[in-house]
Amino acid sequence: MHYQLSTLSNGLRVITDSMPDVRSVALGVWADAGTRDELPNEAGAAHFLEHLLFKGSERLSAQQIAEAFDAVGGRSNAFTSKEQTCYWARLRDEDLPLGIDILAEMVRRPAFREHEIDSEKHVVLEEINMNEDDPTDVAYEEFVRALWQGHALERPVLGTKSSITDMTRADIHGFWSRRYHAAATVVAVAGRLDHATLVEMAEEHFGDWHADESSHDHAAATFQPRVGVRHRDTEQTHLIIGGEGLKRGDDRRFAFGLLNHVMGGGMSSRLFREIREQRGLAYAVYSFKFPYADSGGYGVYVGTTPSQTEQVLHLIGDEFKKLIADGISVGELERAKGHVQGSLALSEEDPNSRMIRLGRDEIAGLEHLSLDETLARYDEVTLDDVHGVATELLSGPKVIGATGPHEAASLEPFVA
Repeated sequence: MHYQLSTLSNGLRVITDSMPDVRSVALGVWADAGTRDELPNEAGAAHFLEHLLFKGSERLSAQQIAEAFDAVGGRSNAFTSKEQTCYWARLRDEDLPLGIDILAEMVRRPAFREHEIDSEKHVVLEEINMNEDDPTDVAYEEFVRALWQGHALERPVLGTKSSITDMTRADIHGFWSRRYHAAATVVAVAGRLDHATLVEMAEEHFGDWHADESSHDHAAATFQPRVGVRHRDTEQTHLIIGGEGLKRGDDRRFAFGLLNHVMGGGMSSRLFREIREQRGLAYAVYSFKFPYADSGGYGVYVGTTPSQTEQVLHLIGDEFKKLIADGISVGELERAKGHVQGSLALSEEDPNSRMIRLGRDEIAGLEHLSLDETLARYDEVTLDDVHGVATELLSGPKVIGATGPHEAASLEPFVA
């Protein structure tokens, strides 16, 4: 990755990664705004706003936006996280001016038509209903609430049924006007492009945008053992057990990534072999990590028959203890490095992956590392580095989020 970065006079940043051998581009307009930036009356506003921007602007209707992308074989969508929102498009390189024009119009001049707000409420409510019917999503929401209780990161990205139902045009417009402005926006593009030409396009479409300043509440969280259970008479118990992880800029994130892979990151991982392959106690078992500005978390997910829940939790706890006591082996370290490095190298061939990495890292204030620099960081990780991360994180307070035929009290011994 040989990125170029330019900043317009209003603070908007343009970052590109040229891939001259492809015939397409991946374009992303990133807003430094997510769920954790919402006020109490705005729960779900960041995600709701993402939906509404596709409903049209002052100049373009929702149908015109859809038809414009369809007419050139392009695709456009968006995603919202707890800290950022990205509006993206995949296009032929020659259609990049069209993509910039439409996304700029959507982000800068949304119409906020009352009838479309009312209509889109039903869409978001159906999305919430869909997640409520997915026990894995329910377990994750319970886990997040238990992990981040009382902290801004506790808030669900979709909001709640009541918050979406009660949300007004003034609420959504207030969030947009407070969080969306030039200095909080990054335009990231990867593919066949010319950086100087793209900067000119950005200047044309974003150059007169206001340059307000907005801060974040990045207060540190306090972690305590907790259990959150949504009681349901399901055939399986879906649970996540985990705790505090590393914040996104922590230099130990490379060691943590390797630990995560060894613990539950693939079919050769310890937990997959022990729980699924050797004992047949689950179909799905995996670990994951999620870094944020001021903190982070990790978790292990398992879906199992309710009568096997305690056995599975004992096995996970035993694996945590082994990693704390002994770390990982030389073979595990080398395999984990090979897996992570191979996955990174393959992702470099995809313009969308490169655009997401560029935009995410720039808006989060992270150092931009080339592929070779990233691979070198993983190469430098030692057994002691991984053991140190395992000892610190796996020894910390645990939380459980679950859905199934259980009461919270029955799972509390596993976080004590």
